[in-house]
Amino acid sequence: MSVAKRQIAGSPLLISAADLAAAMGPTAPVIVDCRFNLMQPDAGRAAYEDGHIPGAWYADLDRDLSGLRQAHSGRHPLPDPALLRALFGGFGIGPATQVVAYDEGGGGLAARLWWLLRWMGHRDVVLLDGGLAAWQHDGFPLSQAHPVPRPARFAGEPGHMPVLNTAQVVAALADDAIRLLDARAEERFMGRVEPIDPVAGHVPGAFNLPFGGNLAADNRFKTPEELARRYAPVAEGREPGEIVFMCGSGVTACHGIFALERAGRPGAVLYPGSWSEWIRSPERPVATDR
Repeated sequence: MSVAKRQIAGSPLLISAADLAAAMGPTAPVIVDCRFNLMQPDAGRAAYEDGHIPGAWYADLDRDLSGLRQAHSGRHPLPDPALLRALFGGFGIGPATQVVAYDEGGGGLAARLWWLLRWMGHRDVVLLDGGLAAWQHDGFPLSQAHPVPRPARFAGEPGHMPVLNTAQVVAALADDAIRLLDARAEERFMGRVEPIDPVAGHVPGAFNLPFGGNLAADNRFKTPEELARRYAPVAEGREPGEIVFMCGSGVTACHGIFALERAGRPGAVLYPGSWSEWIRSPERPVATDR
């Protein structure tokens, strides 16, 4: 049986902590905690066990929201759709279920779950604006209790969000058919530091728009108008399907896709392999300037 649907107030993409708290109860949405630390992979689960939004499930980036790494893949390849169906069904996500995803703050990890659900055809998913930090700032409680399983049948299929593989990115860049946007921090994009991947730099021809620039000072999303202004210089003259987001491994790139949809331009493309897949071949060029 799926969780009954309750209409959540707010925008179609975001929910405030106050509105989520008001939606709690027997017909609450399915809530998923997506906290994760790339440097300490078990830290997200430990933080969840220490305290999470009441009723929330936990989704691990490595184990749940990514597939197995292959010899030529990036660090977080897309998961097997069958495993995603089992995961989402186990969370109680059915056709009419609303889902709220959150992480520690700005949504850089939660946006991966948002994108995966959309990719599998489930559109009724929002991010908690400001994440767990906003929930706690507004005085709402945490819980250490695990949710009671209410399994549902999740029958989604992949393909509802556009993706490009590395070969397609190479060809599209050569034809000037896409605008490639890299969501990593500037110092990583420029190759000044690289704490995660073995090669520093960026794909030649890519533009750098760090995902943190989608957020206001309080780690909540900027307004649609502010986001539209931010992306206008790089999106001008391009259809949404010609705008491709990447990052280190296809995770925070989803934050850019989310932000562009909030800005009124849905349909941007994900390069799932991103930088960590690009550098698997020494034949692919690397740039360290603008």
